[in-house]
Amino acid sequence: MLTPTAQRSQASPVGFNVAAIMLALALLGLGLAYAIDAASRHSREAPHRADEETALTRTIGERDLEIPLSWFRYAEQRVEGFAKQIDLQLSVPLGPGAQMRSVEVTLLPRSRARPSSRLLDGVYLHQFLPEQLSGPPGLVGKPLAGKDGFEGETAWYDPLSADPFVAKCSAPVTPDAQARCLRTVHLGPSIAAVYAFDADVLANWRRFDDEMQPLLKRIGVF
Repeated sequence: MLTPTAQRSQASPVGFNVAAIMLALALLGLGLAYAIDAASRHSREAPHRADEETALTRTIGERDLEIPLSWFRYAEQRVEGFAKQIDLQLSVPLGPGAQMRSVEVTLLPRSRARPSSRLLDGVYLHQFLPEQLSGPPGLVGKPLAGKDGFEGETAWYDPLSADPFVAKCSAPVTPDAQARCLRTVHLGPSIAAVYAFDADVLANWRRFDDEMQPLLKRIGVF
């Protein structure tokens, strides 16, 4: 018969093993919870992040921009230093039903770009043909005369705004392609942007700046 002291000695390893197993299970559960939380946070992140580990500093229009490598349209621009022009490609939910669409963004010094809103009165207006096209609600479409390089192009603009949304769209180059549109804007006192995008983005023209500006602010444009 085991003495009480021997019984305690025999029970102690069993109790210790049970406690160790419970601790291991608790740590495993905690690690799983952290993994699920991290995965959830990752799924909620915006598609564009100015990650310090992958960002480059480019200077344009007297502003230093911190741009992630994945945003650059051309590999040769993935270098640090001054730039006369920066070409980006961003994905934004501006297609039909908030589908993602690629928008090409060319950043330039402000002095090198004339906003589309000024081109409307200074250039496009003098090229308008008599007919008017139906299109996205809130925008007026006017075909441009086939001279001075405007053949097959249409100006779409908001007729009710003092600083209107204006985009010039070219006819598709093939039957199964979309028309492509250009829009130029001034972004603050030193930088301008030329946006290039598919014509179906025009349906969400009111949301265009709301989607683009936070991304450009993130890299230091504003």
